[in-house]
Amino acid sequence: MSQYEDAVGRYFTAWNATDDEARAAAVAAAWTEDGSYTDPLADVSGHGDLAAAIGGVQQQFPGFEFRVVGAVDGHHDTARFSWELVSVADGSAPVAGSDVITLAPDGRIVGVYGFLDRVPSA
Repeated sequence: MSQYEDAVGRYFTAWNATDDEARAAAVAAAWTEDGSYTDPLADVSGHGDLAAAIGGVQQQFPGFEFRVVGAVDGHHDTARFSWELVSVADGSAPVAGSDVITLAPDGRIVGVYGFLDRVPSA
């Protein structure tokens, strides 16, 4: 597994951790202490705020999990990938996006820049 796929795997472990303690540990494994996440709806940094933002998304979409779509593409300290938020019950995916991550030398994420490609209508 490449360093990029490994980082993305840890990233999705954090996004899919539903237990508070497991989520906190997964966030610490995926991001540097001052790591950040920015998309059109959120701009947070630090492990506590990252875990809280992930928990908020999980509350909004109970019974869903994030899954990578396609291959992870990376070079130097940067990778990009696409994802979907999928219902475990029926396989529907109302939310999809693409993210770009930058990595620290230890392989953890320094920053995530997220783009929402598909969102549910209000």
